[in-house]
Amino acid sequence: MWKDEVLARPVVDYDERRRRIEAEPLPDNIGALIDAAADEAGDRLLWNFFDSGETITYADMRRRVNGLAAGLISVGIRKGTHVGVMLPNIATFPLTWLALGRIGAVMLPINPGYTPREIAHVMQVAEAEWVVTHASTRATLDQAHAEGLVSVPPQRMIIVGGDVPEGARDWQALAEPAEAFTAPEPVGHDDLLNIQFTSGTSGFPKGCMLSQRYWISAGKVNAFRDGRVYRRILASTPFFYMDPQWLLLMTIYQRGTLFVAARQSTSRFSLWLKEFDIEFCLLPWILHGIAAQPHDADNKVVRANIYGCPRDLHQALEARFDLNAREAFGMTEIGPAMFAPIERSDKVGSGSCGVPCPFRQCRIVDEAGNPVRQGEVGELQISGPGIMLGYYNNPEATAEVLRDGWFSTGDLFRQDEDGFYYIVGRKKDMIRRSAENIAAREVETVLAAAPGVAEVAVVGVPDALRGEEVKAYLKLKDGRVPDQALLDGVIATAQAGLAAFKVPRFYAFVDDFPRTASLKISKPQLKARDVDPRAGSYDRTVGAWIEGANA
Repeated sequence: MWKDEVLARPVVDYDERRRRIEAEPLPDNIGALIDAAADEAGDRLLWNFFDSGETITYADMRRRVNGLAAGLISVGIRKGTHVGVMLPNIATFPLTWLALGRIGAVMLPINPGYTPREIAHVMQVAEAEWVVTHASTRATLDQAHAEGLVSVPPQRMIIVGGDVPEGARDWQALAEPAEAFTAPEPVGHDDLLNIQFTSGTSGFPKGCMLSQRYWISAGKVNAFRDGRVYRRILASTPFFYMDPQWLLLMTIYQRGTLFVAARQSTSRFSLWLKEFDIEFCLLPWILHGIAAQPHDADNKVVRANIYGCPRDLHQALEARFDLNAREAFGMTEIGPAMFAPIERSDKVGSGSCGVPCPFRQCRIVDEAGNPVRQGEVGELQISGPGIMLGYYNNPEATAEVLRDGWFSTGDLFRQDEDGFYYIVGRKKDMIRRSAENIAAREVETVLAAAPGVAEVAVVGVPDALRGEEVKAYLKLKDGRVPDQALLDGVIATAQAGLAAFKVPRFYAFVDDFPRTASLKISKPQLKARDVDPRAGSYDRTVGAWIEGANA
């Protein structure tokens, strides 16, 4: 098997790799990283936006970025200027980001799917002074202008493609290639590069202040922590989200090629792996719910990162796609924090998120902030150079999570005797049933392995007797139907894998889940759409569907 062949290759152990990565100096800034890569790999292909056919070499990328940086300066964008970028997944996005990085300006990524209210929130909180947008994404932005929600004047709008409104700037006219560029002001590690908004699974998204150090260290850590060469890397989610940004920098460090999809597609994912000879990817574990395809195992993936994969599905995913799927853990606020080293195949299916990444220290603390003993559960805290500087214009929220250089994740973890960390659940995603605390994540992990189930979301619903009861929302695999036999199998799986008090009482089937910009299930939206959280559910205690069910 391909994965066995990879693991058989000699490699320096992880502790030594970590020491090397931390000891080597980082590039001075994004511009220095670009120059070093273009000097070494000038004629090599940097990216391939394969749905649109946009490709570029390292040398051409540098010329385009240099020219665009000069063009942006010519219209008044300077170091520290806040620029909203609302673009589809096209090459203009990374070119704009890298050009802003060369200047020392700050990008505010904006999801093109946002409503006018959401656009206004991002632009107002982050104090956007300019905005770059596309002809295909302008309509909602124009609506936000018309409703008085945003106030960036036309002369501070830069348009990509289509007709350029009177007074606005043409991106193409600002991007004439140039052989050289020198930033008017020095750009250093601690200068802001992004105000990156969180997914907003609860409340309004917050803007994380992410420095140049954050990004150049994230790219380096992901490129070299396995001690392997990854020359063909897949980015399957939009550039306004975190992953394609660090995947691009990882690619630049590896002097490789990034293959970029216009949008995520679970049905096409394994075909992309085969067609483009991908060696590194982020593997969405929900692929287990997609019907098997003949080419699933026909790939050259050396490592696939997975996040939060239910324990009982992990080994089956590796076998189905014949690759090394390894867990990792990170957040917008801290970047890469943990990962399972590629050689630790013994941790597959253990549920472990791994060990701390280079540049990161981890600890587990109790409610008073004191470190707990190994094996005990507490909140995970993370520190290290390059974590976020704080939430922009939100000192109260910053003070809640950042103290003495430690970031409080809100996640409950434990550590085993081997030094590996395991997520138990979210502090704010606990269900209180009678006198017992139930971690929604634990229940979800068990139910996700039930026959016919693709994805699960578990929530607490009010109960007069016990305070809360457990409810499970189930999305089924392709071709499965929500009948009683399937539901009986789900309940049997829960009873076999959970203590009796953790087994959900209520069950409901969904076609899909409401999701955040990062494609995570949005439980607040899920709960909000049920006026009566019990109606339409199967009640296990009485063995019947509550009025309103479709089953």
